Amino acid sequence: MALTMLAAALIMAQAIAAYARPESFADLAQKFSPSVVNITTSTTVAQRTGPAPVVPDGSPFEDFFRQFRDRGEGGDRPRRSSALGSGFVISEDGYIVTNNHVIESADEIIIEFYEGGELEATVIGTDPKTDIALLKVETDEPLPFVSFGDSDGARVGDWVIAMGNPLGQGFSVSAGIVSARNRALSGTYDDYIQTDAAINRGNSGGPLFDMNGKVVGVNTAILSPNGGSIGIGFSMASNVVSRVVDQLQEFGETRRGWLGVRIQDVTADVAEAMGLDAASGALVTDVPTGPAADAGMMAGDVIVSFDGVKVPDTRELVRQVGETDVGKSVRVVVFRDGGTQTLKVTLGRREDAEGSEGRPSQTDPDAAPEPQMLMGLTLSPLDDELRAQLELAETAKGLVVRDVDPLSEAYEKGLRAGDVLTEAGQQTLSTVGDLEDRIADARDAGRKSLLLLVRSAGQPRFVALTLGDE
Repeated sequence: MALTMLAAALIMAQAIAAYARPESFADLAQKFSPSVVNITTSTTVAQRTGPAPVVPDGSPFEDFFRQFRDRGEGGDRPRRSSALGSGFVISEDGYIVTNNHVIESADEIIIEFYEGGELEATVIGTDPKTDIALLKVETDEPLPFVSFGDSDGARVGDWVIAMGNPLGQGFSVSAGIVSARNRALSGTYDDYIQTDAAINRGNSGGPLFDMNGKVVGVNTAILSPNGGSIGIGFSMASNVVSRVVDQLQEFGETRRGWLGVRIQDVTADVAEAMGLDAASGALVTDVPTGPAADAGMMAGDVIVSFDGVKVPDTRELVRQVGETDVGKSVRVVVFRDGGTQTLKVTLGRREDAEGSEGRPSQTDPDAAPEPQMLMGLTLSPLDDELRAQLELAETAKGLVVRDVDPLSEAYEKGLRAGDVLTEAGQQTLSTVGDLEDRIADARDAGRKSLLLLVRSAGQPRFVALTLGDE
């Protein structure tokens, strides 16, 4: 009897172990790997044709410019620069999903398939806010493809598989678990799955599969002090990606709802002062001209419900509004003067609103702006001279790091002269004023840090810098 019980216990333990850890991922990898692609992009880089910049002796930027001047002695012919990434096919007629930063500024995109063969791709649409791009290849043969799964069903501890082209080594598979859900990296529409499946440079744009072979995420970023995988990777959740892809496929652009308010989280002391039962909702700090103003919303209102869904904080409100159809009339419940009121708001389109918010220039457009220091970085906008020195495309935008305070957090995290900041809070940067606006937005949203997309020698990486006092 004792031996029988012991044998039963051993069998049960083996069954539990088998359930907790798959014996092999080989069948899954073999079945879905043909839908995963390598992406090679190339960009024409103009050489320097004008006089070299005058840099004072002893300037911290002197060595940086000498390096690129010496490299450019070979003549004025344009050069081609290449970059690698990953992607995956989502339809048999050739639609492919990848990261926006993989194909940004590229003038040629080549798709390499797992089973051999190459095709040139065209860009259908991009969404920098979620770092998603939709490509299309033309083919006479149906392509193997994969489908999106329900990322909301992914639980912490579930097994996941990342596929892609890490470090340009070719097709590769890594496995891990879902380490965390609903991670935000300071972008407006962030909803990242955190995983310890190995993700490295080149994996960007590749799929994160669940054990049913459904895509639950798009591998986008890693958190690393040295640029390599340390087991903290981030994949944009498929429920966000699939909606973006649908819009890009239909319209070639995104169409997000826009409420037209500036908001901040409700803290415990604010809730107490306003007579709220709990520190939840979104406190309206300003109501510029727009849908909310037309509906009678006021600064000082607390949005507690949007379109029948409770609003826990500002992040969720932004996501709820963004995922609502443009032009839809929704009921918004606000807390005002000790009670609640219901407003009916017809949503506008966020992209249209953002396009009309450009600031008129107050300086001579032909005058080169003076370098400015922010967050320990001395920054200048890219111009034609700097693009040539850094071998960047003519369409490249961003802020060049001229110098880094050696005592700053930026220096500790590896930022150096010659790096280019292309995004902050997942919004593109063209001027130092853009970065100041992103810092202000992050503070308004109650964030303690700002996520920067930094290109070092052409390689992108995310760096989070702590926001100091204003």
